[in-house]
Amino acid sequence: MSSSQTGNAVSNNQHASSRARGGHALLFARNFFRHPRMLGSIVPSSRFLIKQLLQPIDWVQARVIVEYGPGVGGITAEILRRMRPDASLIAIETNPEFVSFLRSYTEDERLHVVEASAEEVVEILRQHGHEKADYIISGIPFSTISAPVRERILRKTRSALQPRGAFLVYQFSTRVLQDLQRIFYVVRRQFEPLNVLPAYLFFCRPETASSR
Repeated sequence: MSSSQTGNAVSNNQHASSRARGGHALLFARNFFRHPRMLGSIVPSSRFLIKQLLQPIDWVQARVIVEYGPGVGGITAEILRRMRPDASLIAIETNPEFVSFLRSYTEDERLHVVEASAEEVVEILRQHGHEKADYIISGIPFSTISAPVRERILRKTRSALQPRGAFLVYQFSTRVLQDLQRIFYVVRRQFEPLNVLPAYLFFCRPETASSR
């Protein structure tokens, strides 16, 4: 291939990548206007938020990871990039448009996209041959979910985690903090200003270090 052809190929790939990112953003924005209470923000998560959210994960040890509300897959893609070759990522999403998009945008066999509620996490793990998850990651807006559903999701999440596992949460308010502190033994709080909207991060563990 000549240098001019190579340059054209690179340029075409860059344009395709740009169109894909634009398509992701349009899909996300369209669904935000349809279901604002389900998404919480009009744009996907920033790279700053994703980096801080995933920082606590031990990628060498993590074999089973669950993601609630993956949306258009910004966090999903980064998890797959860092995951072990033999690990599994189960993405649980209620929005059928996002489910269809996620199933079509990658052929990575480690990703399993399930159209369901996070309330079903225990059953979904068992259906995929797992008893527990090492990490569960969530961006679903708990502040807009009814109290009974929020309670069920959080309690199911705790029961679905390995004793040394962690629940990694990002939110645009601190309303869920009291519930997290009531249900999990350890809750650590951080803040990421470089996101639209600025986000609160909560890192939760089902057990204390002394109880292991």
